[in-house]
Amino acid sequence: MSVNLAHEDTLNSASTNKNNRFALVSLTSLFFMWGFITCLNDILIPYLKGAFDLTYTQAMLVQFCFFGAYFIVSLPAGNLVGKIGFKKGIVVGLSIASVGCLLFYPASLLEKYSLFLLALFVLASGITILQVSANPYVSALGPSKTASSRLTMTQAFNALGTTVAPFFGAWLIFNGAEHAIADPSAVQTPYIFLALSLLILAIIFAYLKLPNLGQKEHVQQSTQKSWHFSHLKLGALGIFLYVGAEVAIGSFLINFLAEPNIAAMAESQAANYIAYYWGGAMVGRFIGAIVMQRIAAGKVLAFNGACSIILILLAVVLDGSVAMWSILAVGLFNSIMFPTIFSLAINDLGDAASHGAGVLCLAIVGGAIIPLVQGILADLVGVQLSFILPVFCYVYIAYYGLIGSKPMMTLKEGS
Repeated sequence: MSVNLAHEDTLNSASTNKNNRFALVSLTSLFFMWGFITCLNDILIPYLKGAFDLTYTQAMLVQFCFFGAYFIVSLPAGNLVGKIGFKKGIVVGLSIASVGCLLFYPASLLEKYSLFLLALFVLASGITILQVSANPYVSALGPSKTASSRLTMTQAFNALGTTVAPFFGAWLIFNGAEHAIADPSAVQTPYIFLALSLLILAIIFAYLKLPNLGQKEHVQQSTQKSWHFSHLKLGALGIFLYVGAEVAIGSFLINFLAEPNIAAMAESQAANYIAYYWGGAMVGRFIGAIVMQRIAAGKVLAFNGACSIILILLAVVLDGSVAMWSILAVGLFNSIMFPTIFSLAINDLGDAASHGAGVLCLAIVGGAIIPLVQGILADLVGVQLSFILPVFCYVYIAYYGLIGSKPMMTLKEGS
């Protein structure tokens, strides 16, 4: 009798592992798509600036509308996913993102910049729901000990999307031209293609047989409970600072490489080197996924944070090729930070995981705020010295990896 039960348990375990592997493979497509779409903004900003003759401040509304959606939508998204579960949340997110892409068509016909911003907000809202659904879903598909490794591996495909997107966008939107042609209709083809791709993915995920996780009966209770976890609140600050630092460095790379004492590159030439920054993040995530199978995720996070601090300080105090390659190499150590902070922050949240994910996605608004602060700093002390701001961000990230990420509930939670 006991032998039969043991055999049945083994079969059930094997079946569960097989289902989990299939779910993880399916989810990698989502990580690629939202990385791809997010990085297209780097192409869209100069394009819309030329098409509508915008100031730099007006053009940066692209990033503010995109990252602003995370701030506005994340908590409602967490509550929604708590009601319908991770799988249905993915379908809803894909559907809304598809609608956002379709809105680029009327925006281009009417040639209204405000409609482009609305389309970006809707698109980012869908991606926010995807993030709230897919990130904790990946963490839940297996042992919590290896959650950071799984999330880092899927995030590697997110980085692949950010590496490929600029080439795709430049080819379709700019049509190979060196400068943007002032014709808003050029965005129609790529974004209709993206809309159809997202819609097809939504239909596929609606019919895929995936583990039904993330749905809970008492949403309000778990929502309140999530705020009592100190490692979640500290992790939210870590996400805010990490995304802010990553976006700020990427935003200033071209200006930094154009500095006479760094590389004195023309902007068109310097733009090609951004691939090293994002490509390094992709390579680092594949490496990190393997490393964190053997080494605790918090220690790896602290190590990468320390390396980033050293590299940025070298870029600030030195000149020439050493400074150039030091700042580009930060991308390699950025690689594991977002998925690692995310998985550590929602570790041991139980039924509050989906709301916790919403809190963390809320913190992605750092991508709009930190670059703005560095821009003010650059006006005051210059581009090179302004990189001292990301140093402080990485100091906190290293602290979180070593100390702040340890699961703990505040006394307020009580029994």
